[in-house]
Amino acid sequence: MRLVSAMAAVVLTACATAAPQSAELAEIQFVLFGDATETAGYQRMIDEFHETTPGVRVTMSPVAKQDDLLAKLTTGFAGGSPPDVFLINYRKYGQFAAQGVLAPVQPYLDASDNLDEGDFAQTSMDAFRFDGEELTCLPQNVSSLVVYYNADAFADAGVDPPTPGWSWDDFLAAAQALTGDGRYGVGVEPSLIRLAPFVWSAGGDLVDDHEDPTRLTILDGRARAAVDFFLDLQSEHGVVPPEREELSLDAESRFINGGLGMLLDSRRVVPTLRTITGFEWDVAPLPVAPGGTPTTILHGDAYCMAAASPHRDAVWQFVEFANSTRGQTILAESGRTVPSRTDVATSDVFLDPDQPPASSHVFVDEVPHIRPVPVTATWSRVEKEADELLASVFYERVGREAGLQRLVEETAPLFGAP
Repeated sequence: MRLVSAMAAVVLTACATAAPQSAELAEIQFVLFGDATETAGYQRMIDEFHETTPGVRVTMSPVAKQDDLLAKLTTGFAGGSPPDVFLINYRKYGQFAAQGVLAPVQPYLDASDNLDEGDFAQTSMDAFRFDGEELTCLPQNVSSLVVYYNADAFADAGVDPPTPGWSWDDFLAAAQALTGDGRYGVGVEPSLIRLAPFVWSAGGDLVDDHEDPTRLTILDGRARAAVDFFLDLQSEHGVVPPEREELSLDAESRFINGGLGMLLDSRRVVPTLRTITGFEWDVAPLPVAPGGTPTTILHGDAYCMAAASPHRDAVWQFVEFANSTRGQTILAESGRTVPSRTDVATSDVFLDPDQPPASSHVFVDEVPHIRPVPVTATWSRVEKEADELLASVFYERVGREAGLQRLVEETAPLFGAP
């Protein structure tokens, strides 16, 4: 009996020793868009997550563009093999939320001992409540549209750097002074998300009903003045590169090589702009319409979990770490995001004036002025069609009046499309 007991003890000890090695490893796929410079911070964050959570392995699968991301997600969900978790803009997730293929994060957040709703900027959180109440995805950033400017070019042209509250007239005058000798004053893509804050600042509206939109209202009332100001930057004033030059060199690249005085974009370009060595650059708020109000547009992304994932608890462990103070600090160090966590957004890591842009506080200061576009199942389709038509008007491929009327009429059926 003593021999049997001793043998049993050996067997139990061996099993206990082997158990951790035989435990199942949760392998999850994480999809996002961005180039190597943009996604490097995410890989550093994942590497640290692996150190603290050995039972979960995250494989990052980046794609180059948002359109590539949507195509990958659409194919994955249709085929029954979506990624376990993905990072997506609030303007794009509605189509998946409407299909019921996402696992809402609200129950996980409510049960979390590490995260609380009060940790995050409310503006970013509300954009990911698809039904208006329950949180569908957990936002990681609260970026906005700002003006990146070449400080050296401003100084050479004798133009004062932009300051909060500067007007459309100030913006145009600066763009005109900066245009010439192979340089253009401003780079801006002709899209709804670039046009929207101009419309809002002027007191207009993008749609007829933000909660249940049925049509674009960019030709109504005060919105029309904003539309004309925006289009005139290219057609009347020539401070934006013509289409042939934009096609040969995009605005971001043109700004990097000194060919633009100003660039309108979100925080995502910062890691790439930090490679600039030929001149000093910084950020400023968008200009304000005559008699209008300071306004900008939300550029927010969130982690969404696939309902079909067999590892949802492990996925939440990753999402929870990514949105912890430590996780968001790692990404803040990369320059890629404006942290949705208030404690990180107001920390020295994000606001560090020794890292360009020196005025990162602008992103925090602008949070009260941020507005989102509508979140609907078909908004991405509306936006895609509108952008194609707006570009035709912006670059004068079609007449302004006829083109804008087409834009409103041809996007209207998409609001109610299944």
